[in-house]
Amino acid sequence: MAEIEFSALSRQCLDRRIPNIDMLRQEALIWQDERNKKAIKVHWSFTTDKAREKLENRYNEVGSKNKTKTDA
Repeated sequence: MAEIEFSALSRQCLDRRIPNIDMLRQEALIWQDERNKKAIKVHWSFTTDKAREKLENRYNEVGSKNKTKTDA
């Protein structure tokens, strides 16, 4: 999630050199307020089913390590 916000910030606010930290903070807060007012949502393209399919080998690995005697 944080990577998505940093990416959006860099596209909308950090496309130029900002001379000092105070101005950077001010720009970031303005950008954040605008984004919050617009209620910008993340459009996920990686569904749960796609994740399970793509990461199936990881799920099996975790699942087998976490099984208890009653699960077997």
